[in-house]
Amino acid sequence: MTQPFEKLVALLDYPMFVVTTRSGDELAGCLVGFTSQTSIHPPRFLAGLSKRNHTYRVAEHATHLAVHLLERRHYELARLFGSETGDQIDKFARCTWHSGPHQLPILDDAAGWFAGAVRSRYDLGDHVGFLLEPTAGNAPEAFEQLVTFSDVGDLDPGHEA
Repeated sequence: MTQPFEKLVALLDYPMFVVTTRSGDELAGCLVGFTSQTSIHPPRFLAGLSKRNHTYRVAEHATHLAVHLLERRHYELARLFGSETGDQIDKFARCTWHSGPHQLPILDDAAGWFAGAVRSRYDLGDHVGFLLEPTAGNAPEAFEQLVTFSDVGDLDPGHEA
């Protein structure tokens, strides 16, 4: 019964996001494909983090997450956050970023981003959904081509989902 579903979603080409967070002095971030705006009024966004992921373990104790969109010209940033694990390297030492709202790490090369307060966490299976209430952000007038699932489908993840 899951084969038609898996075939259907394999044909979709969702945008990919980098989610970053901070808990105490610990920074974390990862490439995320399971996301969705869930409400217009009030504005809400759901980001799914794999339970095996270093970012998830930091986000468990975080009050806020930052969600970033990347343009294809910054594919290497997607590769960094999608194929490396914070269990082994400091991803933030390998990119440019600044401390933003709620002391979240904000990626300088992001095409757009928003910070969100964690309002709820939902067990979704092998991922946990973090329901976010946007609190700050930066959006361009338009995007160039964004990094999508088809751009990163060949990456070996830092952790299996």
